[in-house]
Amino acid sequence: MDLSVVIPVKNEAENLAPLIAEIHAALDGLVPFEIVYVDDGSTDDSAQRLKAIQAGDPSLRVVRHAKSCGQSTAVRSGVKAAQGRWVATLDGDGQNDPADIPALWRMAQAAGSGGPAIYCGHRAKRRDTAIKRISSRFANGLRSRLLGDATPDTGCGLKLFERSTFLELPYFDHMHRYLPALVLRAGGTVVSVKVNHRPRERGKSNYGTLDRALVGIVDLFGVMWLQRRAKVPVLLDPTV
Repeated sequence: MDLSVVIPVKNEAENLAPLIAEIHAALDGLVPFEIVYVDDGSTDDSAQRLKAIQAGDPSLRVVRHAKSCGQSTAVRSGVKAAQGRWVATLDGDGQNDPADIPALWRMAQAAGSGGPAIYCGHRAKRRDTAIKRISSRFANGLRSRLLGDATPDTGCGLKLFERSTFLELPYFDHMHRYLPALVLRAGGTVVSVKVNHRPRERGKSNYGTLDRALVGIVDLFGVMWLQRRAKVPVLLDPTV
């Protein structure tokens, strides 16, 4: 298996079938892939709909959390369950466009094996409310200045990385917002690619603006602490 598409969801029942169909439209015939949905304690009928879709789609695998653990933990559960060497992540609300995955995939394959790397979507034209756009712009600017993460839009859910790279990173709640900084900390590279962003058509957001900001401040200082204590060894004989 070359690629696993990991999608964490909570109460996104109406978005499941449309997004899965779009993933197939984007990737069928391009690369052997699987779709891994992580149901993070949904209380709607997401579980039943995923089960029904899975009956007719052998590429779909489902991981379920008994109760909600948050997006970072859901992503980690999906990556751990993934069988692909590479992992692409998408938000489950349909705002990320699966049609952008092939460009990131081709870019990664052209780069070859040169150490840890992450390919990050950059939502140059956000299709969100004004308050979300303003708060995101502020958060990205602050993170960039303090962490030097070389990423204009670290909050974009569309990312591509090797499974082994992700599993070597330090795990903590909300880590998904800091993946570029953590990959750089590990001696890797970050590539940002402009991608499409779409308005939410179905369901409602599980996130508020104030709660994300307050948690983000604590996390930001935690990642700065990790950066200061990072050591990347240079192996003299990598064959040993």
